[in-house]
Amino acid sequence: MSNTPLWDSLWININLATMTDGSHSYGEITQGAIAVSNGRIAWLGKQDTLPSSPENCAQQIFDGNNQWLSPGLIDCHTHLVFAGNRAKEFSLRLNGASYQDIANAGGGIRSTVAATRAASEQELLDSAGQRLTHLLNEGVTSVEIKSGYGLDTEHELRMLRVARALEQLHPVSIRTTFLGAHALPDVYQDRPQNYINLVCNEMLPAVAKEGLADAVDAFCETIAFTPAQTKQVFDAAKQAGLPVKLHADQLSDSGGGMLAAEYGALSADHLEYTSEASIEAMQKANVVAVLLPGAFYYLRETQLPPIELLRKHRVPVAIATDTNPGSSPTSSLLLMLNMACTLFRLRPEEAFAGITVNAAKALGLESDRGSLAVGKRADFALWDVADMAELGYWMGTNKSSGRVKDGVFFG
Repeated sequence: MSNTPLWDSLWININLATMTDGSHSYGEITQGAIAVSNGRIAWLGKQDTLPSSPENCAQQIFDGNNQWLSPGLIDCHTHLVFAGNRAKEFSLRLNGASYQDIANAGGGIRSTVAATRAASEQELLDSAGQRLTHLLNEGVTSVEIKSGYGLDTEHELRMLRVARALEQLHPVSIRTTFLGAHALPDVYQDRPQNYINLVCNEMLPAVAKEGLADAVDAFCETIAFTPAQTKQVFDAAKQAGLPVKLHADQLSDSGGGMLAAEYGALSADHLEYTSEASIEAMQKANVVAVLLPGAFYYLRETQLPPIELLRKHRVPVAIATDTNPGSSPTSSLLLMLNMACTLFRLRPEEAFAGITVNAAKALGLESDRGSLAVGKRADFALWDVADMAELGYWMGTNKSSGRVKDGVFFG
């Protein structure tokens, strides 16, 4: 063969978890190798099937020391940009205060909205950057970030600009989601329809004009917005050419799963109370079920998501952190992996598919990332484990030994 190397870089002495078998297995290739050119996967397979010696194949050789290499992790549902925290409320609740007491004192989401509006853009960038860094240190290479703590045009746009800016400051892919229909701001407490009109007629067109969002989300629930109001938001999103996703059936069966299916949503998220009819509709419409064990744990919920029905109807299941200050104050996707196994009883390989291949589907990115295949983005996570099941087994332990983002290694 020619003396010119075939590829930019080559990982050898590595075990590959390709995730090309859906949630059924890790798609293992032991004693493998994987090659990268121009930020994309150029070749993968057993190391002894390389076309020549490693030195002749690539300009740069990485020795994996018999570790595991998987697709880079994907956190497909976060509220990463916000100011402040609710630790004081956490303490008050544990000392006997009711949610109503806290709300009456200006707590809850109202406190986060006030803090986020008051923070400077740089303060939002810095605090979100710290949370993002925790995710990256666990092998995450793609993150979805929602707005929803501005609740007016100016501050919703600013949240999305901050989320976009994070991609320029950190080696990560960011997908942004407009969530203006997250909650009612104080000034619209008695006028929910007027607020939805503002979301649809002013906020969303402004977001679309600036190209600040990759999707549109809403919170369809008894404590948030009705199915009719959610449809109005989704119709406006469709008019703007943006895909939709939905916070659905978290606290009650409000028909959110069915509504997500009706609009061909990328995903329906939470789903503790989703009916079998909704799950059947989601399967037919290729809607991904995104489960959020952090919120389930933190809120001490008892209604489990309908795991067996999701399996029965072959709905892809993704897992995410739901990073937010009110119901899931975490920035550990690996902890969510453990919780998905222990709380929801997902199999380890099923849960890992939820933070790779199925998480990519939940963002509409499955053709580009989420599994190891020729032509896909060279986003990898390296793991110092003997068995991939260790990643869901350990609690509070980061087994990541490095990341590769677009072919570039970050140790």
